[in-house]
Amino acid sequence: MKEPIKHFGFDPANYKWLYIGLAINILGFLLMIGGGSDDPKVFKEDELFSTLRITISPMLIVAGYVVIFYAIMKRNKKDNQDA
Repeated sequence: MKEPIKHFGFDPANYKWLYIGLAINILGFLLMIGGGSDDPKVFKEDELFSTLRITISPMLIVAGYVVIFYAIMKRNKKDNQDA
């Protein structure tokens, strides 16, 4: 009979991937911020609908969530050797 798993936390590698995913997410959200105008009569279409805000930022956010999901689901090396 196998001994029950006593360690339920993440390994340092899991935390590394988690922090990388969080950094990618934060970068995506920071790139999406802005594009407003101080004057309500001025509309800056180029700033508001730039490729960076509309395309690249959401891709980074989704990629960050994928990396976070990987960090959560990644098995520990100790668990792989026991199985």
